[in-house]
Amino acid sequence: MGQEHSYLWAVTQTSMTSYQLPKGEEIEAATKEFYQLLKNPGNSLYTRGGIQVQPGSASGTANVNVNKLSQILLQPVASQLGNKRLLIVGDGALQSIPFAALPDITKQTQPLLINHEIINFPSATTIALQRIELTGRKIAPLTLAILADPVFSADDMRVTSKSRSIALDQDIPRQLEQSALKRVARNLNRNGWGRLNGTRNEAQAISQLVPASNRLEVYDFDANYNWANSPQLQQYRYLHFATHGFVDSINPELSGIVLSLVDKQGQPVWGYLRLGDIFNLNLPAELLVLSACETGLGKEVNGEGLVGLTRGLMYAGAARLVVSLWEVDDRGTSMLMQEFYKQLLLQGKSPVTALRAAQLNMWQQQQWHNPYYWSAFTFQGEWR
Repeated sequence: MGQEHSYLWAVTQTSMTSYQLPKGEEIEAATKEFYQLLKNPGNSLYTRGGIQVQPGSASGTANVNVNKLSQILLQPVASQLGNKRLLIVGDGALQSIPFAALPDITKQTQPLLINHEIINFPSATTIALQRIELTGRKIAPLTLAILADPVFSADDMRVTSKSRSIALDQDIPRQLEQSALKRVARNLNRNGWGRLNGTRNEAQAISQLVPASNRLEVYDFDANYNWANSPQLQQYRYLHFATHGFVDSINPELSGIVLSLVDKQGQPVWGYLRLGDIFNLNLPAELLVLSACETGLGKEVNGEGLVGLTRGLMYAGAARLVVSLWEVDDRGTSMLMQEFYKQLLLQGKSPVTALRAAQLNMWQQQQWHNPYYWSAFTFQGEWR
């Protein structure tokens, strides 16, 4: 996206075509508006039957704006899209939106998800570098490791009653935690990390899809920093983290994943897996799922795309990632993830195909039809 003009390149196995788009400022404004519409469950961008609301209502106005963004980005290449798989390498603000939710340029009553499998990458270079790293790598022998439902505060009911009163008096984060994360929490408008009750049901339902001998589950106090750094995780093909995540787009090194912050006695423990920690991990997983909020965002670096949790996890060895672009609904995410793993583990589909199938399943249900519930999660990494 440029100051005077922006450009789109359509690349196939046999051709590369470039198109001139409006200036970056116009695209960025439309993109941010689309993002705000998507992350608000009150905006019905599509009706149950896939027919858009008529202009004139608040929802209709929202749809007009969404269609404008779709026209800008997709109209030039509409004739080339067909039903093909789309690999999106977006610039700037475009990396913050799920293209799966954009209206299909040929049929604006439905999103791109209906006719396309969509993969995202922070940069084209990342594809080549990742394939070099993955060449010849052995697949881990065991299937699934899950971390879910950590304990974030001393007043959590899982902290024993006897020790809770003592812990509450001493529940002052270590100076390092406080100084490093105070500004991040303030930027996110969060007073703390609340328990994600749906993550436990989500994790337990997913785990039942895998024989006990092939899975590892950790909950509560055990879902901690030490576990996330355990070499034992290298034995599992699929890693699933169901907890809070946070992204600092100004100082990406302060981004991270929130694990248990107190022990069984309610005493503070270090529980932030920061971006620096993630870059130093060795996680040769075929798939890593961050069932958490805003884990797909980061800081834009010219020529390199977003630098955030996804880049760190790819560097740590994850071949494929499923991450989120906004603060997701707890119950809706649980439903999506359960369906995703059914498609992956029971139907034998590839991760990217399984995610699309799960999202289509949500789209077809009245309760979860709104893109807010299913489009926050995007696929990044090797699709083959």
